[in-house]
Amino acid sequence: MTSAARHDRRRWFALIVVCFAMLMNALDQTIVNVALPTIQRDLHFTQASLAWVVDAYLITFGGALLLAGRLGDLLGRKRIFLIGVVLFTVASVACGLSADQAMMIVARFAQGLGAALSSSVILAIIVAEFPEAKERAKAMSAYVFVAIGGGAVGLLVGGALTQSLSWRWIFFINVPIGVGTLILGWILIDERPGLGLRAGLDVGGAVLSTAGMMVGIYGIVTASQYGWASAHTLLLLAGAVVLLAAFAVLESRLKTPLMPLRILRSKGLVPSSVVRGLTVMGMFSTFFIGVLYLQYILGYDAWTTGLAYLPMTLAAMLMSLGLTARLMHRFGAKPMVLVGLVMLFFGVVLFGHSGPHAAYFPRLFFSLTLAGVGAATVFTPLITIAVADVPVADAGLGSGIVNVSQQLSAAVGVAVLGTIADGRSSQLEAMGHSVKYSLNSAYELAFTVAAACVLAGVVLTMLFVHGPSKVPDAVPMPDLAAEGEAVPMVMPAEEAG
Repeated sequence: MTSAARHDRRRWFALIVVCFAMLMNALDQTIVNVALPTIQRDLHFTQASLAWVVDAYLITFGGALLLAGRLGDLLGRKRIFLIGVVLFTVASVACGLSADQAMMIVARFAQGLGAALSSSVILAIIVAEFPEAKERAKAMSAYVFVAIGGGAVGLLVGGALTQSLSWRWIFFINVPIGVGTLILGWILIDERPGLGLRAGLDVGGAVLSTAGMMVGIYGIVTASQYGWASAHTLLLLAGAVVLLAAFAVLESRLKTPLMPLRILRSKGLVPSSVVRGLTVMGMFSTFFIGVLYLQYILGYDAWTTGLAYLPMTLAAMLMSLGLTARLMHRFGAKPMVLVGLVMLFFGVVLFGHSGPHAAYFPRLFFSLTLAGVGAATVFTPLITIAVADVPVADAGLGSGIVNVSQQLSAAVGVAVLGTIADGRSSQLEAMGHSVKYSLNSAYELAFTVAAACVLAGVVLTMLFVHGPSKVPDAVPMPDLAAEGEAVPMVMPAEEAG
């Protein structure tokens, strides 16, 4: 076998390695959901404190993404990727061994940080390994396939493990995957030196941005416990605004900032990120509130709950195999966003208002399938629009901003929808209604709010999102790694779905 052939084989195996890391990160955002009632009982969580099992992960994952991406540029992406995998795997063991609430929450914080470190550099590694547009398109298809399908698969795997073994195995399953990813990643991923700390770490910007996002997410996720109008929530959100404002002022004055503010002038980045956030809130209603509805209203166990989401899983994975990209190439990115949002809207409405006596087929089956197809139709064109006008030198940061918008929206979605559901159910129970009736009405209200978010995304897309009418076969992606520059993460449009 020639040296070129060995190199070609190695990089395709390296792609599998980073996709396994992405699978762990995607799984962990949903695999926990179906096990929450069991975790609550075994570790004696209250209903309010149980949210921390999800929120602790979201806080560090969303808060550390920008800093993690920059560290990859400076210290080397392979190094940061492997550190993230190690931290995530060790934290998974700690989660599975948790004997009390404190240990579980601390371990979930560490898991989120590990996920941020590894996922923030995966796209850059793929871009560096596949400089030719057609091959990069295939590699990106594999990445998107795992990213979209992993979250939905997590519900099924979580249900199976919780039902057949124990909730602890939803964390232990990460160990063999993590160890294998670490060993193979060390061998197969190319070592590309980073820019070095001399290029400027921007410590002040890193501290302010990370602290601002973490404080903001903390204020949001604890609002369900303290109330949105409480001094606790208002002070935290005000503190986050002050920290992020200071970050913006600092970045405007530095020669090598963590986030050059010029990137915000890219016309598609901010609007598409806002729409993406609203879409995530709609999707999270089907994952989080939907799980509670299936278990507490329809009486599904953990395995059956995971199995119920199989149509959504298969629909999302089918679209991500390339069908979305081909449709987007033919009809344009913006029309595909609108079509996907409309499908997601009707899927959320149908699922969320199925009632306490709904049969799985046809209503729940078709509503979940519709939501899966809609979400998978939306994400790829939104990414394409977001990076279309981002300067090549800032494309990696643009990708980071898109990811941050998703994580922040996930945290907001959990907090807002949870608060709405808790408040409504408590109100109805105080009026003398049964627990089941109160919960069902509360979940319907939460789904209504989630559907309204998706509908708002439709309106914002029509007014402010301006994508190219036709998507080019491939977005130029020069390999800047060999020149000592940060590798941009512009997604090739040909097979991005």
